[in-house]
Amino acid sequence: MPRAVDGTKRKDRRKKILDQTKGYRGRRSTNFRTAKDAMHKAGEYAYRDRKRRKRDFRKLWITRISAAVQAEGLNYSQFMHGLKLSNIEINRKALSNMAIEDKAAFSQLVAQVKTVLN
Repeated sequence: MPRAVDGTKRKDRRKKILDQTKGYRGRRSTNFRTAKDAMHKAGEYAYRDRKRRKRDFRKLWITRISAAVQAEGLNYSQFMHGLKLSNIEINRKALSNMAIEDKAAFSQLVAQVKTVLN
């Protein structure tokens, strides 16, 4: 019985990787070996950055809250401490959104925190 060398399995495996690297620059999209390496590296970056995205958004929310609170005459840490003392549990995403879209409600919240702190 003859030995199978260039069967469809090998071709399918290579085609799958080259399809996934379509759009990459240069040889990374056409040469199997470099495409395989590029795809592996892209997967590592994707995995790492799914974790990093959460950090980046939290950092953005904190920056927005800090800017909005400083306009009211407090700093971020005082504001968060005041929220904790007044038993207000709102996450940073919601606070950031409130600071941008509903300035009146955010000002009321800051006023409530100021009364607790004083």
